[in-house]
Amino acid sequence: MSKRILVLFSDTGGGHRSSAEAIREALLANYAGQCEVELVDLFVEYMPYPFRRFPAWYPWMVKRPRVWGRGFKLSDGPRRSRALATALWPVVRRAIKRLVREHPADVVVSVHPLFQVPLLRAFGKQRPPYITVVTDLVSTHAWWYHPKVDRCLVPTEPARERAVACGMPLAKVRVVGLPVADRFSRPAGEKADLRAQLNWHANLPAVLVVGGGEGMGPLFEIARGVASAGLRCQLAVVAGRNEALRQRLSAVNWEVPTHLYGFVRNMPELMGAADLIVTKAGPSSIVEAFNAGRPLILSSAIPGQEEGNVRYVVSEGAGLWAPGPAKVVEAVRSLLSDGPGEALSRAAANSRRLASPHAAADIAAEVAQYAGMTRAEPSAECSNA
Repeated sequence: MSKRILVLFSDTGGGHRSSAEAIREALLANYAGQCEVELVDLFVEYMPYPFRRFPAWYPWMVKRPRVWGRGFKLSDGPRRSRALATALWPVVRRAIKRLVREHPADVVVSVHPLFQVPLLRAFGKQRPPYITVVTDLVSTHAWWYHPKVDRCLVPTEPARERAVACGMPLAKVRVVGLPVADRFSRPAGEKADLRAQLNWHANLPAVLVVGGGEGMGPLFEIARGVASAGLRCQLAVVAGRNEALRQRLSAVNWEVPTHLYGFVRNMPELMGAADLIVTKAGPSSIVEAFNAGRPLILSSAIPGQEEGNVRYVVSEGAGLWAPGPAKVVEAVRSLLSDGPGEALSRAAANSRRLASPHAAADIAAEVAQYAGMTRAEPSAECSNA
């Protein structure tokens, strides 16, 4: 009989959905015929108002960074976070208990910080094994950590230290990396071959500028700044679903070879063809760049949860912090000062050193151990609920 794996997430930043999907992908690939993996957005599908609106409000909230950062810091800390979660229990009790009734599971995996306290309380003593997968790289909120979970899988050593400081038993915590889709976990191909496929210049250093699927941030100003700085390079700009931005970019007479894209499904190929990546400090974007072995220029960070990501990338020598278009231009200049030479090569090597290409598979193996599953042949297929 197939084991039922319940993965709980919500679209409130931090790459929760993409991490959940990566875990499902690894389970279905490696434990064929033994599992059904169900993804549930707890906020949207079960929470009462106003909580069910949080995913829709998230983009609006992070555009007010001071307010967001203040809320993050005020609610952080083991005692404060536990007190807030306890205070919310009467409001969410019925919703959480309905979730537990409607989704019986052999193993529960949470990739969201807000679920641990209410879910463990709702399950009670006769609960299935419960695994937390932390999807913030460094600045992890205390809500992530509950000492009664069976396993806490974290992406970095700083996150492990934070888990222990928040009361997690050391034996329950393991550093595995951040789970990303399989296509972001392995090389997309040789740089020269990818550039030929994409019709990029074979020898010019390539700067890839991205702002997530929605094309957020000052991408236009960053691209214009780099293009007009007199640098020997080519640009690739991904506008995502931001059609207005794409049209605005298309109207420019560019000073350097520039490749413009809307929403793409070949991001691993774009990363593999690039020499460096300009992006915001989101955890998934950073880890995808690590797995591609590409240096990062981080142009923005959400206060609280992403500030540690910046410190981590910079302290490990894998990239630079450049808040704002003008500083991005100077960061690009510093990395390309000798062409694709020593500075860029050193940062690329550090980025590659921080890669965690097997994170999703390692997490799937942890889940399988609790579910009593054994790894299947790679060619087999598994059911998907």
